[in-house]
Amino acid sequence: MLVAAPAIADVKTGVDAWAKGEYPRAIAEWRPLAVAGDPDAQFNLAQAYKLGRGVPLDPALAESWFRKAAMKGHVQASDNYGLALFQAGKKSEALPWLEKSVARGEPRTQLVLGTMLFNGDGVPRDFPRAYALMTRASSAGLQSASQTLAQMDQYISPADREKGTALAQQYALSANQAQASRSTARPTVRPTDLPPAQVAETRRPSKLPESSLPAHVAAPTREPSAKPASATPRPAKPAPAKAVAAKPSPRPEPARATGNWRVQLGAFRDQGNAESLWGRVRGKLGGAQPFYTKSAGVTRLQAGGFGSKADATRACSAAGVPCVVVAP
Repeated sequence: MLVAAPAIADVKTGVDAWAKGEYPRAIAEWRPLAVAGDPDAQFNLAQAYKLGRGVPLDPALAESWFRKAAMKGHVQASDNYGLALFQAGKKSEALPWLEKSVARGEPRTQLVLGTMLFNGDGVPRDFPRAYALMTRASSAGLQSASQTLAQMDQYISPADREKGTALAQQYALSANQAQASRSTARPTVRPTDLPPAQVAETRRPSKLPESSLPAHVAAPTREPSAKPASATPRPAKPAPAKAVAAKPSPRPEPARATGNWRVQLGAFRDQGNAESLWGRVRGKLGGAQPFYTKSAGVTRLQAGGFGSKADATRACSAAGVPCVVVAP
């Protein structure tokens, strides 16, 4: 106790400085303790590198410090380490950490793993479990999880939803039991200081195009993958003008859709993949226009504007790829 007390005091001093916005001072308190092996200081230092406060923004160093603390049993560090691995594209390494975190009831990792299970991304596709995890994350207040859950309802069968709902109740009970037995942690930077991992969110029932994330899922930043060659369609050659005195009038452009309804065709780490998908489906959507909306490192490909939900639904059917309707 006599040995541990000073370290606790110094960690708390850093937390107090952090709360006042005195980030360099907080770092100065934590760094020597982190180097000496204190898991709370290591976790806090990782948070600082994750957010770029008091130190340069450095996801790699954040991952490294999260790992050091996680290996010593620091629960919050374990949660964030799994997310950091996923964001770095190390899905196979991230999976066991995500599973442990999900078992404890962490909403952000429920969102991420639920998305993976829905897409069959690095794990076998499992709609009931994906629905269960997304339900739990939505119940915890993650808006992106609620949006994703609504999209899942459009694709998952009633039987799978029923299984997922029952499984979500089991998860809730297990998480409550785990929380009741969890020991009180020493003072650390609150996990809410980190931006929540959003899932694309979570899009889709059938697997979206490669490297896509579920719609509305702020999925943690996915790992960088080799950017596929953009499938930009070649412009059609204009028909040769007929040898007539009157100059032929140009071929009219297809009428552009001007309504407010849209369809979402996928969410991607790399905008090049979104553009490639648009090149494949644009000819099937009439006069729809592409929209590339960006959030949390994810580019969502949407097409609009359809005049009604029925028009948007027909466009989804014609697109030939998994698609969801987005209301105005």
